[in-house]
Amino acid sequence: MARSERDAGNWLLFLVPSFIWGTTWLVIKFQLGAVAPEASVAYRFALAAALLLGWCALRGIPLRFDLATHAALAAMGILQFGLNYVLVYLAEGRLTSGLVAVVFSLMVVWNILGARLLFGTPASPAIVAGAGLGLAGVTLVFWPEVVGAPGDLGGLLLALVGSLVSSSANLYSQRLFARGVGVVPATAWGMAYGAAAVAVSCAVRGIPFASDGSAPYLLSLAYLALFGSVFAFIAYLSLIRRVGAGRAGYTAAVIPVLAMLTSTLFEGYRWTAPALAGMALVAAGTVLVVRSRAAAPERATPAAATDA
Repeated sequence: MARSERDAGNWLLFLVPSFIWGTTWLVIKFQLGAVAPEASVAYRFALAAALLLGWCALRGIPLRFDLATHAALAAMGILQFGLNYVLVYLAEGRLTSGLVAVVFSLMVVWNILGARLLFGTPASPAIVAGAGLGLAGVTLVFWPEVVGAPGDLGGLLLALVGSLVSSSANLYSQRLFARGVGVVPATAWGMAYGAAAVAVSCAVRGIPFASDGSAPYLLSLAYLALFGSVFAFIAYLSLIRRVGAGRAGYTAAVIPVLAMLTSTLFEGYRWTAPALAGMALVAAGTVLVVRSRAAAPERATPAAATDA
């Protein structure tokens, strides 16, 4: 393959997950309404798991694991595709989708702190500075919300807890991938376990499995399951194989920016000077962290994606 063709392919693999994951935050809004958020999460990941499991079967990717590995996959799935996304959907019921996406950019910070506490992974001065910029940026973005609409603090808390849960799942999954468990089949099983756990929770708590046959709901469900949970993920993994986890991680700097732009266009989000400055700090901090990681030797574990 010629260099120009390879570069064009890399750009395409970068843009596909960035665009999809940058827009899924807004698409989640169409899932809120007649169907309880918990039920929508169960529907989404049951469908996504079926699609990924089917894709693995067609490609001949092994799906069999021992009981201990399945238990670990269940724990990862319940955190990442169960509790995390329930919190995301609930947060989006109270905040604009772009603001929730910006809060989830803090996963870069939580991952650094968690890796340090759990694995003893050292953090370079550049990574610490990047994390500090991210924290300061999110504070500035949310400052108008804090002083102007205190009632939205509940949504902020839901998003913050969700980002912590997602980061915990990312760190936990590192142990699985370090043992040689395939990322795609592990994700497929994790989605299945997460969907099952949320469904059981709904049944126990008496949350109805309502249906919504409207076009917005069905199309958004299909987009989130097929594009947001399958196509973007496969493209992102392909990008990692081509350019490495460090360079692929630049999607994390693009996703919240795209999410805020779509929120501005479709939800009427109004920018303020602190929000603009904060968004710039979030992007700069993420780039600083990713550049620092990209300069270091690549690790076997792929970079976590901040998808919704």
